[in-house]
Amino acid sequence: MADVNTIRTSAGVRTAAIDEGLRAHMNKVYGTMSVGMLITFAAAWAISGLAVTSDPSQAAAQMREGQYLTDLGYALYASPLKWVIMFAPLAFVFGLSAAINKMSAATAQLVFYVFAFVMGLSISSIFLIYTGASIVQVFLATSIAFAGLSLWGYTTKKDISGWGSFLIMGVIGLIVVSIINIFLGSPALAFAISAIGVLIFAGLTAYDTQRIKTDYIAHASHGDTEWMGKSAIMGSLSLYLNFINMFMMLLQLFGSRE
Repeated sequence: MADVNTIRTSAGVRTAAIDEGLRAHMNKVYGTMSVGMLITFAAAWAISGLAVTSDPSQAAAQMREGQYLTDLGYALYASPLKWVIMFAPLAFVFGLSAAINKMSAATAQLVFYVFAFVMGLSISSIFLIYTGASIVQVFLATSIAFAGLSLWGYTTKKDISGWGSFLIMGVIGLIVVSIINIFLGSPALAFAISAIGVLIFAGLTAYDTQRIKTDYIAHASHGDTEWMGKSAIMGSLSLYLNFINMFMMLLQLFGSRE
């Protein structure tokens, strides 16, 4: 009987340790993601401020009545450089995913923060296109939706791992159609992309949260701290991308334009 009690006690201690480690792991994921979000929006706001002027003597091109693009703004939004900036975040994602096993956790985190800055550069035009109030409103709505979806993914007993392949296929389809629509310029297609994209990234938020949790539990007994650190960075990247994409698509659907 004593042996049984010892086994139960050991199992209970191990479960408690895993639970404590999981909480720390998820805090690391959300904390890293939050810092990345702060870098992105701070960079986007600062760069957009440098891209526009009301002084005609400093203008490289007129944007609207009383507002002009500076040399920086023209380079970012009107020159061929805009294509590099547009696709740079995608290149970062593929590069980080491919090289993560060769990096230390600290290097991966630094690359993630550089990526967050580049993403801020890529989306900085939102501050020129949409009103500040609508950006704040959509950001808050996205935050509430993201928190609810991530909480559900973390707490649900339902196995949603089967969603992954369908959602990834949906993302690939969105990327392809979005590139095509750059040249078509169809408002109806843009609306469809945004509406479907919100649903896809909402599903990915719940799916990725559960995946991060189950991956940690599966590896917790191995004690590989380096893997845990890298896993937290990649988890942060996944959730960050879900948030940013949901935010951008909701902004396109509901944002008020200048």
